[in-house]
Amino acid sequence: MMRKTISSILLVFILLLPLKTLAQGANMSKVAANIFTLTTFNSDGSIHGSTHGVFAGTQGEAIAPWHVFVGAARATVIDSKGQQNDVDAIVGASEMYDLCRFRVKGNRLPAGLSINTLDAPVSPVTLVSFSTKKVDSHKVKPLRIEKFMSTYNYYVFNDVDVSSTDLGCPIVNATGQLLGLMQRPQDGGQAFSADARLTTTFTTNGLSLSDPTLKATAIRPALPTEEQQATLMLVLAAEQTDSTNYETYIHEYISRFPTATTGYLTLANWYERYNKFGLADATLKTETQKAAKKDEAYYDYAKTVYQAAVARVDTLYPTWTFQRATELAQQAEKINPLPIYKHLQAQILYATGHYDKAFETFTALQSTDLGKNGEVFFEAAQCKTQLKAPTSEVLALLDKAVSVQSGTPSAPYVLARARVYDVTGDYRKAFNDYLTYDSLVNYQGSDDFYYAKFKCEMKLRQYQLALNDIAHAIVLNRTAPTYYAEMASLQLKVGKYDDAVKTCNLALQLTQQYSDIYIIKGIALCELKKKEEGIAALQSAQQLGDSRAEGLIKKYQK
Repeated sequence: MMRKTISSILLVFILLLPLKTLAQGANMSKVAANIFTLTTFNSDGSIHGSTHGVFAGTQGEAIAPWHVFVGAARATVIDSKGQQNDVDAIVGASEMYDLCRFRVKGNRLPAGLSINTLDAPVSPVTLVSFSTKKVDSHKVKPLRIEKFMSTYNYYVFNDVDVSSTDLGCPIVNATGQLLGLMQRPQDGGQAFSADARLTTTFTTNGLSLSDPTLKATAIRPALPTEEQQATLMLVLAAEQTDSTNYETYIHEYISRFPTATTGYLTLANWYERYNKFGLADATLKTETQKAAKKDEAYYDYAKTVYQAAVARVDTLYPTWTFQRATELAQQAEKINPLPIYKHLQAQILYATGHYDKAFETFTALQSTDLGKNGEVFFEAAQCKTQLKAPTSEVLALLDKAVSVQSGTPSAPYVLARARVYDVTGDYRKAFNDYLTYDSLVNYQGSDDFYYAKFKCEMKLRQYQLALNDIAHAIVLNRTAPTYYAEMASLQLKVGKYDDAVKTCNLALQLTQQYSDIYIIKGIALCELKKKEEGIAALQSAQQLGDSRAEGLIKKYQK
């Protein structure tokens, strides 16, 4: 009886053994199907590096050693069936553990391996090699297993157990879950495998374009999955990436956030930049159809058309007119009566010369939330100027524009008021506003600003301040001969003849067709008792048709 029972148990064991073997075989087959050869290339098309990697995630996500990407311009993967696909974007990387996560482009990509989630280490592990034929796997026992970052496992192997062709290939547990990739230090050393769970923490954010690790490769960082971070990256990508990558980011943003307005507006602006107004218009129409916030979509459309009409784009794309912009802005206001939509309509009225109606609208908006900043008061002042209203009325509105906001936001309105004072001859008040503006912008105004301040100081006979400001203007714009002529003229006026000659010589490196420069140089040289050189300079001015030269030549020839 006992012999019969033992025989039955053995029979069951023998019958189940093939099932277990089959299951393990299926698991390893799935692992093998997810392994690929990774090749990176230089910008000239030559091969930069090669290794293996494995798909490990949805939507074409994969992991591989990071070092082959460093310095590379692009990369491709070829799976065991010979199918080739391009690497699209980098999700994240670790220099320390030589791992990266990236996304591969393609329609028929493997489902990806699941990553083991348990903290407990596995020994032995199964190393699955890349093969285009049958599954090539064998068990490898680690020399030791260490912990890093508290819970992750770091496997160290005997080098004799690891072939160079196995680098980048996966090590897995009995059920085919990914534990890590077989790796070896670039400068030599024992083979190792850092826990694949580390790669699940890799992610991009809005500032990833500036990440020094990710900047080591020309392959772009992936667009973040969170909308706010993706929007930040999209903004920064306009300045920090080439046109191809930027357009890719825009389309990816729209695909990922199809009901957000940002992607459509950015794409429309991109098309507009290249005079593709038909595509821009179609994109903005799509925005009004798909965006969750319809009022914002119509406002984007209206503002784009308005700005284009101001720039006279209607000559290139006739339907983008002020009338069309008004209709779109009214549609936005109809959906959601926000002051900003009425504000755009007022701006259109101003642009089309309807200053009375524009003034009425800007005035009405001053009692809304828009009245908390100076813009609507400034725009009302512009209307008053166009309507030839008394200067006192214009200044009253500019005073309000300055007073409703403190600090840097008030700077443009302080400058506008300074210019009104300057034009009306109230130079002391203009000078004070110029000083205030300069302080508000942290002394980083434009060359035009410092030139205007210089001219005001000249009228107030503040010559040293004027010299400082015209020098500042020259530093900001070294190619404007007028600035040099103004500086040399003032140097001549205050008796700095040597400096005047030096300034004129700098100006003459830019142009020899500016007679004022020869006049100033000639006078300065003559005052320095260098009459021969001075008269030669004055004769150059005479040759350019300057009527002053003849009298000056006669004066200094005596």
